Amino acid sequence: MNGKTTEHFSGPVLVFQERRLPEKATPVGYSALIDACELAVPLPRTLSAIGERHRMIEQDGWRILTPRHAPQPNLEGHLTFALKYEGLDLVVLKRLFGAVGSDKIEALVRAKPTGSYARRIWFLYEWLTGKRLGLPDAEAGRYVSALDPDRQWAAENRNSSRHRVRDNLPGTPEFCPLVFRTEALEQFAALNLPQRAREIVANVPRDLLARTAAFLLLKDSRSSYAIEGEAPPQDRIQRWGRAIGEAGRRSLDLEELLRLQKIVIGDTRFVKLGLRQEGGFVGEHDRDTRMPLPDHISARPDDLASLAMGMIAFDHGPAEALDPVIAAAILAFGFVYVHPFEDGNGRIHRYLIHHALARRGFNPPGVVFPVSAAILERIDDYGRVLEDYSRRLLPLIEWEPTENGNVHVLNDTADFYRFFDATPHAEYLYGCVQKTIEEDLPNETEFLRRYDLFRTGVTSMIDMPDRTVDLLFRFLHQNSGRLSNRAREHEFRSLTNSEAGQIEALYDEVIE
Repeated sequence: MNGKTTEHFSGPVLVFQERRLPEKATPVGYSALIDACELAVPLPRTLSAIGERHRMIEQDGWRILTPRHAPQPNLEGHLTFALKYEGLDLVVLKRLFGAVGSDKIEALVRAKPTGSYARRIWFLYEWLTGKRLGLPDAEAGRYVSALDPDRQWAAENRNSSRHRVRDNLPGTPEFCPLVFRTEALEQFAALNLPQRAREIVANVPRDLLARTAAFLLLKDSRSSYAIEGEAPPQDRIQRWGRAIGEAGRRSLDLEELLRLQKIVIGDTRFVKLGLRQEGGFVGEHDRDTRMPLPDHISARPDDLASLAMGMIAFDHGPAEALDPVIAAAILAFGFVYVHPFEDGNGRIHRYLIHHALARRGFNPPGVVFPVSAAILERIDDYGRVLEDYSRRLLPLIEWEPTENGNVHVLNDTADFYRFFDATPHAEYLYGCVQKTIEEDLPNETEFLRRYDLFRTGVTSMIDMPDRTVDLLFRFLHQNSGRLSNRAREHEFRSLTNSEAGQIEALYDEVIE
């Protein structure tokens, strides 16, 4: 342990690591342990403290509890408080275990060998560190869950008889972000959006549904490139759209990720395919010095293989028992934080959303929800969600610039990408998915139905090829249902004034 020991905990404060408390209070749980052990970790989004009055406050990232909630001011007391009231923060726990050492954890368990919190701490120590404590297997004590399923989303139970603990962690020690059960997520889950989507498409004629699906697929592909600020040729957009349309059909592995990268990049002459061999960051360069100005620093090259295998193992196992949108958020945002490739990470990150949803039958067969289009419409919120973690992570990464304007990470950062709080990401993604189901899917279906009525009406008046009807429709759509003078004088100069008026009236009737 560096500096302080876990037996030295601070008293009431107004500011904790630059985060101001709503009132003077004593840090407890994770905040106390982080302070006492000087742990270099991203601060939890919500910290706890004990106030001086008998009222509870939740404000500005703090939960102020009453004096009766105060734990014993020692390692066991604060660890127990954290597990009871704050849920699991795996990166804090792993760094804490490394700081205090195995002897203190062994002593804690020996003091209360049948205690539920002691056995959970014991299990989490061995799960996170991969080291076996010098303790005999537990012989008594009711089985208890490693993660409180009422507080955080859990996977299926797998009994650990050594600890008499139900391992319900939604991941592996190589990759296990967690999501809290918030009111927003509970409300989203209760909507039963897959059923809603099936009801929407149930009465749509098959040919119209096929056209709707094709348009939504193209819309998603185009939007995914637009998010990256790119406007590639139409053939690349269509090619990526075909890949999205196949999402979920193939099992996820490293070869599949590499295949997707090749499709995304297209021209690979100036991009090294495969896992990065050097550092990576998202941000800008100083205009004069070319010094990196990172907003986010990616995982170290040496950690990429382990992290990729962790994400793949998550998709093959624990994700199957999670809510599909929550699983998609964990996988996709975990991938984009790791940023395993030189290029193409953003589009593959959004592909993984489609993969996770389709793999679990969330969307109707053959229909891809245009999640990228919803993200594009809410691009500022998307940036804020990504920054929610990157902003807390960046100060903890020690790095130096390289000669080619890249970054070289100097400290061990792998755990920061294995374990993070994906709650805001899940809430954001659920909002996007809801929009695609309740707005984009029915709106596009209805739009195509009305377009068909318009086309039928036009061709019943005038013998006109489909491509000309389409051009006519686009002119009307761009000019609020009226043919401009230019259109009347050039492309549609053969129309009489009476015919043009009838067509405009038809457009008003079926479209506007």
